[in-house]
Amino acid sequence: MAHCIVPEAEALLDKEIQVLDHGFVRLVDYLGGDARIVQTARVSYGAGTKTVREDAGLIDYLMRHQHTSPFEHVVIELHCKMPIFVARQWIRHRTARLNEISGRYSVLDRECYLPEPAQIKRQSAANKQGRDDEEVPPELSRKVLDLLRRDQGTAYAAYEELIGDDIARELARINLPLSLYTQWYWQMDLHNLFHFIKLRTDHHAQWEIRQYAQVIADIARAVAPLAYASFERHVLNGRRFSADEIGAIRALRDGQPNPLTGRQKSEFEAKLA
Repeated sequence: MAHCIVPEAEALLDKEIQVLDHGFVRLVDYLGGDARIVQTARVSYGAGTKTVREDAGLIDYLMRHQHTSPFEHVVIELHCKMPIFVARQWIRHRTARLNEISGRYSVLDRECYLPEPAQIKRQSAANKQGRDDEEVPPELSRKVLDLLRRDQGTAYAAYEELIGDDIARELARINLPLSLYTQWYWQMDLHNLFHFIKLRTDHHAQWEIRQYAQVIADIARAVAPLAYASFERHVLNGRRFSADEIGAIRALRDGQPNPLTGRQKSEFEAKLA
C-alpha cells in the first residue's frame, strides 16, 4: 500500500493555529487520507486504480451505510494547548492516544484563560449546563473579568511561592485554577475524530471547546477532503430519526396531527427545521 501524501495537509504541518487567547492546535503528523480509505475498502494496492469520482462515490457509500472501519485507517496527530476545563471535556473522548504535560515534573507557565467580554453571559434558563445568548451589561462584564484576573493572579502567586520554598511540584500545583493552560499530544483515527467533531461543534457544546473543534474540523478536511465532504453531508447536516419520529413523519405525510408530545415533539421539530 503506497504512502499517502496530501498536499493540503502537508501545508498545515507544524503550523500553530491560534485558539482562544493563549491556545493553539498544531498538526504534528497524519497517516493516510482519502486514498487510504478507498485502498483499505477495496483491499487493493497502489493508487490511480479508480477515478476521483469513483473514489468519492465509494467513500460516500461507506459513510452513508456506516461502514466505519476504512475511516479508522486514517490517523491524525495534534499538539494542542487549551485551558484545563476544556481539556477535561475533551478527555471524555476516550478513543484517543494522548500524552499531557505533567505538573509533577514541570513548572507550569503563568497562562490562564480570560474570556472575551462578549462571551460573559448569565446562566441559561433553558440549558442547565450552558450560558444564555444575551450579553451582560458592560459593568458586570468588567466585574467578572476583574474577579477572574484577581483570583488567577493570587493562585499563581501562591504556586510560585510554594515552588520557591522547594515544596514538591505535585503539591504546589493543587490550588491552580481550571483556567490554567495545559498541553498534550493527541492522536485519533478519522472515524472517531468525526464523532468528536460532531459533538463538539454542536451548539450545545461549550463555546470554548467549539473553537478547538472547528479548527480540528478544518484540519480533518485538509487531510481527507472527500471523506469530510461526505461526513458533512450525511452526519453534520444529516438527521437520524427514531421509530417514533418516523411514525410522526408518516402521520404528517398523511395529513394527520403530529402524535409526539413534550420534549420528544420539540426535538423532532428541531430536526425538521
